[in-house]
Amino acid sequence: MSKRQLKLGANLNGVGNSISFWRHPEVPTNASVSLAFYKEQARKAEQGKFDLLFIADGLYINEKSNPHFLNRFEPLTLLSALSEATTHIGLVATLSTSYSEPFTVARQFASIDLLSGGRAGWNVVTSPLEGSALNFDKGEHPHHSLRYEIAEEHLEVVKGLWDSWEDDAFVRDKTTGVFFDPAKLHTLHHKGKHFAVQGPLNVARSKQGYPVVFQAGSSDSGKDLAAKSADAIYTGHETFEQARAFYQDVKSRAAAYGRQPDEILIFPGIGPIVGRTEAEAERKYQEIVELVTIEHALNYLGRYFEHYDFSQHALDDPFPDLGNFGSNSFRSTTDSIKQEAREQGLTLRQVALRASTPRSNFIGTPEKVADLIQQWFEGGAADGFNIRTVVPNGLSDFVDLVVPVLQERGVFRKEYESDTLRGNLGLNVPLNRYIKKSEVLRVN
Repeated sequence: MSKRQLKLGANLNGVGNSISFWRHPEVPTNASVSLAFYKEQARKAEQGKFDLLFIADGLYINEKSNPHFLNRFEPLTLLSALSEATTHIGLVATLSTSYSEPFTVARQFASIDLLSGGRAGWNVVTSPLEGSALNFDKGEHPHHSLRYEIAEEHLEVVKGLWDSWEDDAFVRDKTTGVFFDPAKLHTLHHKGKHFAVQGPLNVARSKQGYPVVFQAGSSDSGKDLAAKSADAIYTGHETFEQARAFYQDVKSRAAAYGRQPDEILIFPGIGPIVGRTEAEAERKYQEIVELVTIEHALNYLGRYFEHYDFSQHALDDPFPDLGNFGSNSFRSTTDSIKQEAREQGLTLRQVALRASTPRSNFIGTPEKVADLIQQWFEGGAADGFNIRTVVPNGLSDFVDLVVPVLQERGVFRKEYESDTLRGNLGLNVPLNRYIKKSEVLRVN
């Protein structure tokens, strides 16, 4: 049996998720809307044999939002362009179940999947920001549990639509004039609590079956949705112990739904800072820290708490008791921030600066960063990692300096195993739900 291999994703985020990253002299100020920049990053990740690219998204901004959020590409449009600029790497994007229609979602991702030859992935989110409702004429923002209830049905419908056509439905016989086999076309006829969708979808399945489904929520509702229906889950943890506990929790939940542990992959997000020496890595981090003002840090922190105005509190007093404020937005993140502040006795200033310029544990020489990655991977805390760029040229540093160390240790691939995302992730092609039992036996 082949040795288990680490998986890697590259989170491409233009001028960065930091409030002040764009101010660094080495960062192109138009990166978030520069196709040339994204192509360069995508090709670098593919050079490093990464499994996938990930494009995050959001549906609400105001004047205090991060610069990257103010002016950026719509993710699926960007993936369409990147599918032409790459050949093997997976293409994953965020799209909200709270503010999108299942038929449209199914059609968009199925199209990306065909355009890319089976490399598409959908990051299922429920949209945490309250203000999102103001842009979609749907009344108030659904509360947390309702959003996940909607998401579960939405995903069920999308998967049903992806199975509209059996894999050999299109005969395309010019001699007989038969374009498709009607017996292999299936209409969904879904009528549920939140959606009524007839189908069928007017896009066939790709050679990977259908797009890989990611999920990004770390609340109990998010973990349950991922364990039941997703192929992979994005998460974020400060320590190995926290990551391992999360890993075991999700794998156990998946088992309770009758799934095998390797049917769902867990990707903690990390922001490695790599230097040829410890001092070089530290210098890179300090350059970013020095760009952030306390006013910007407070704005950044406020975003997680429904754009709460933290400037009304004294900076050097203990972090304010906000009760349940923020529980309908980034619940797992705000719970973690409040818990850490309470347990460590942090001031508002300390919390804001930590949130705006978090100091990664994955900082140091290539060997040190590789050691940590290998520890988490082999110690049951991760199946792979979603690499965020937190310093200029961070992705290039990781590809050029850390990937060769991981490859030399036999932890990470030197060549792609497949030209589909599922193939490289080691995930099975999902059988069409309408395939006859006799055909299932023949396939197996």
